[in-house]
Amino acid sequence: MPVSPTYPGVYIQEVPSEVRTITGVATSITAFVGRALRGPVDEPVFLTSYSDFERIFGGLWLHGKLGFALRDFFTNGGSQALVVRLYHAEEGAEAAPPRAQITHDGLVLQAAHPGAWGNRLRIRVDDDVSAEVAERLGLEANQLFNLSLYDGNTGQVEVFRNLTAVESPRLVDKVVENRSQLMRVQTNPATVPTAHSNPDAGTSEWDSDSSSSGVAEADEASDGEGLEADDFIGDGLEAAKEGLFALRKADLFNLLCIPPYDVNDDIEDAVLTAAARLADESRALLIVDSPHDWDDVDAAIVGLPDISSAVGAFRKNAALFFPRLRQRNPLRDNQMEDFVSCGAVAGVFARTDSSRGVWKAPAGLDAALVGVPALSVGMTDPENGRLNPLGVNCLRTRPAAGRVIWGSRTLAGDDRLASEWKYIPVRRTALFIEESLYRGTQWVVFEPNDEPLWAQIRLNLGAFMHGLFRQGAFQGSSPRDAYFVKCDRETTTQNDINNGIVNIIVGFAPLKPAEFVIIKIQQIAGQLET
Repeated sequence: MPVSPTYPGVYIQEVPSEVRTITGVATSITAFVGRALRGPVDEPVFLTSYSDFERIFGGLWLHGKLGFALRDFFTNGGSQALVVRLYHAEEGAEAAPPRAQITHDGLVLQAAHPGAWGNRLRIRVDDDVSAEVAERLGLEANQLFNLSLYDGNTGQVEVFRNLTAVESPRLVDKVVENRSQLMRVQTNPATVPTAHSNPDAGTSEWDSDSSSSGVAEADEASDGEGLEADDFIGDGLEAAKEGLFALRKADLFNLLCIPPYDVNDDIEDAVLTAAARLADESRALLIVDSPHDWDDVDAAIVGLPDISSAVGAFRKNAALFFPRLRQRNPLRDNQMEDFVSCGAVAGVFARTDSSRGVWKAPAGLDAALVGVPALSVGMTDPENGRLNPLGVNCLRTRPAAGRVIWGSRTLAGDDRLASEWKYIPVRRTALFIEESLYRGTQWVVFEPNDEPLWAQIRLNLGAFMHGLFRQGAFQGSSPRDAYFVKCDRETTTQNDINNGIVNIIVGFAPLKPAEFVIIKIQQIAGQLET
């Protein structure tokens, strides 16, 4: 605020800087949606390692390809993932309930999440409580009890002490709901439940029904049935932010992977369409896996129009990779099987972003697929040459390098489309700039719309773009050739000002990958005597 001088002397006034740093957003947070053994349903969960996936979602599972895709993602250099677990409950009169349930003396608890994993949960009640806590709550000590929860799958134990069955800050259902990862209270007991007996010498409290309570056979849950398209995009899911649209609860993701979920080991066209639309809205790139029946180049050429039609107008935000990976399945005695490549490809994207930047094509000899001993289809250069002009990115086996990504086009990269978004690094660089500027210019809203604001905008956006130029993100040997930021009386007219609009134009010269290296060799004649 301005200084109001009242006495002779020197006054100090701090003047706020006009610099507002724009920070580049992450570029390789990868979202995965599919079926898992356990874990929260219809909620995006942020993971930073495969160990997180094993702890929360149960790891590899024969009935879901999600775990294999996550394994490949982290193996190939991925570091940040969002996982949405979907669950399809059994149908019919004889169907098992989604959540396992335990009842003990009026206290009813259910597994926190659906699945048969909850069938190995157990609970134990004891009365070794604190008289001091009882006095603080205004209760008698015999009105308190301790509750222990045990997960027989992992050995995890949760202990909640000094709980009550009456209204208090330690009411059992509220404490368990806020602190437990294993169970939720469905019915509070009318009185303190009976304490379990102590275990026999040499045994654990979880070994006997007298020292703990487990899930009755009638209350056992199931793992549900295979997923269907309606589990991703069914009626009401978009409004409720469930299914595929649960990702709208997440702050940011850059890559989207949907591992196969149906009996044919594929993804239905309707789900692919919705995923491509969501990726477009979220400024993300959808990684599309080739269908299981693409067993040679001719099959890929014949089937490509179906994929292109499903992705439709959002093809600039999607990229297709062919063929699938041949890997060992540790759940089937390490036998070789075909797996989709989306997780491994996303991991290579993340690895390349970290080492070179989002503007570097995630392809070439450095884009090796780690943990991939073979590919489902081998290709020659001429066969690769049939697919590349159509916008299909091939996975190849190269001498010395092994299995690598050997293509970097979006599905808009078909030569016949002549799209400006032909290449993956060009599209991802644009998405990175868009998201960074969107988040970094929120301070502009409601500022006085005149030249001082426009100057600030040019200063701050120009500093961000210049930083990218210095990292080698653009073409050109000088900033003038590489990018521009324009915000002035020409971009924002008086009519715009009257309507509360400020227009900013940002342009950049993208780096495009050297897709074809042509070496011209000429034989020269020896020196002739004259």
